Amino acid sequence: MLKWWGRYDAQEIPAAGFYPYSMQLKLYQIDAFASRLFTGNPAAVCLLDSWIPDALLQAIAAENNLAETAFVVARDGEFEIRWFTPLVEVRLCGHATLASAHALIQHVGMSGDKIVFHSPRSGRLTVRKEDERYILNFPTDSLTAIDQPGDILKCLNHSPTQCFRGSSDYMLVFETRQEIESMKPDFGLLGQVDARALIVTAPGDDCDFVSRFFAPRVGIDEDPVTGSAHTTMIPYWAKRLGKTVMLAKQLSRRGGVVYCNHLDDRVEIGGYARTYLIGEVAIAND
Repeated sequence: MLKWWGRYDAQEIPAAGFYPYSMQLKLYQIDAFASRLFTGNPAAVCLLDSWIPDALLQAIAAENNLAETAFVVARDGEFEIRWFTPLVEVRLCGHATLASAHALIQHVGMSGDKIVFHSPRSGRLTVRKEDERYILNFPTDSLTAIDQPGDILKCLNHSPTQCFRGSSDYMLVFETRQEIESMKPDFGLLGQVDARALIVTAPGDDCDFVSRFFAPRVGIDEDPVTGSAHTTMIPYWAKRLGKTVMLAKQLSRRGGVVYCNHLDDRVEIGGYARTYLIGEVAIAND
């Protein structure tokens, strides 16, 4: 019997062949932090009636082969949420949470303008809709200044002015947008670094700050737009720029715009969403 945050006992799901059950799961693919299709960060959102084995969640995420797949279970008017890359479950994911709220409001017909999610790893997370924009409310990351990490510098073709360690990632600060744009990391070496990912950031020319996000260790060489990384960057840039409301851009090939607000121990991270695909995951036991 499933409990709140309950999971099945550990159960191996075969990579191919027989499955001990049949199911059809509703699936949405949504471009998050995107004002038009084919920009921002694509996320899969899979709506479940109840939790299925973790190994099957991971297999579905690997099959989707997107940066993250969010799995959502309705519970007493709110929603449990978990996120998986093609390789691992992650502690927090912004763009897939935004995509989940879009799926629930736009396609499932949730009433009201606020969705409350609960993550077993990150606690209570809310998303409210203001006109067409979704605003995530997430906990602020903690930052510790560190010396320049030699193993990371070997992966890059530029040297930062400041280095920090957050709860999951390294954040390196550079002087110019051009340095961020021209970076060509050695992903093989970067995948050996003991962190979820590397955030690189600099002041913006037409916005307050810019960034890129590299995470080969969890199966994503470069993430197009990373909501969770802004829980790390927003406190830094708010202090440095002396302002709480900011506009940020992530300089991946797809690109994305992030609306930022620093609220001390919380941050607001805003963006738009566009639906690309609606379908079903069909798992048969034949």
